[in-house]
Amino acid sequence: MDSLDMNMLVALDALLETSSVTRAAERLHTSPPAMSRTLARLRRALGDPLLVRAGRDLVPTPRALELRGEVAALVLQARTLLTPRAAPDPGALDRAFAIQAGDAVLVDLAGPLIAAVREQAPGVVLRFLPDVLEGTAALRDGRVDLEIGVIDHADPETVVEPLGGLDVLGVAADGHPLTAAPVTPESFAAADHIGVSRRGRLRGPVDERLGELGLVRRVVATVPGYATALLACRGTDLVCLAPGVPDAKVLPALGLRAFALPFALPGVGLAMAWHPRQSADGGHRWLRSLVREAVTTVLQPRAPSS
Repeated sequence: MDSLDMNMLVALDALLETSSVTRAAERLHTSPPAMSRTLARLRRALGDPLLVRAGRDLVPTPRALELRGEVAALVLQARTLLTPRAAPDPGALDRAFAIQAGDAVLVDLAGPLIAAVREQAPGVVLRFLPDVLEGTAALRDGRVDLEIGVIDHADPETVVEPLGGLDVLGVAADGHPLTAAPVTPESFAAADHIGVSRRGRLRGPVDERLGELGLVRRVVATVPGYATALLACRGTDLVCLAPGVPDAKVLPALGLRAFALPFALPGVGLAMAWHPRQSADGGHRWLRSLVREAVTTVLQPRAPSS
């Protein structure tokens, strides 16, 4: 039996189905002599002639008749197993996906993404996780299915797909002087600011840029997330920075407006990342396409830089 392989099993199935060396050879796109040699190998391996001459035809032995159904089922099962699966029907999916993303992305993206999933795949649950797992093996060990945001800490095997870049904007309450008149570096620096830093840092790239212009801003408080910063600016004269688009729908709902900064500041590169074991999974491919569409539609990022 050590000499048998999957090709021999397929040949045996064709021989038992057709009871003909010639027709079996035609089915498998080989020559009758090659199929005759295969039949001889099968006879030796199984200890049975399998097909015997009856006049001008070949007829199966009792052993061949016993094998016919089992062999056909095995070949069908193997072909099914090795055939690429079709894209799944989202409506039939019943699973949960763990998505790690910072609130800078989720503020605008979570709502539309949840709405799209509810419409297309009501059996799918999205588990949004905070970005406290950044820099860990969460993607590798399966705690996180997909990461969205600034990906600068990926393991070597992690698949990273750039989604584009977001500009850094100023945000203030509607009616704030910075939203009603042209913003200058001086007027921007003169405002009271709320910073976003998980480590409570008071300075960042914007302070370096202002320093180059001989200006200093006053940061009156720091918060660990963008959602908190936006809420803190609501109904106050505070200003914060956030990556996004000027006409983000969440801002008017909070009584806020975005404005362009009066100086150049590096944008935020947006990407999604996943472990390669998920690359061919149909459900995961569907989720990635949904995220890709939502990011393009809602956040409208610039094209990824080359």
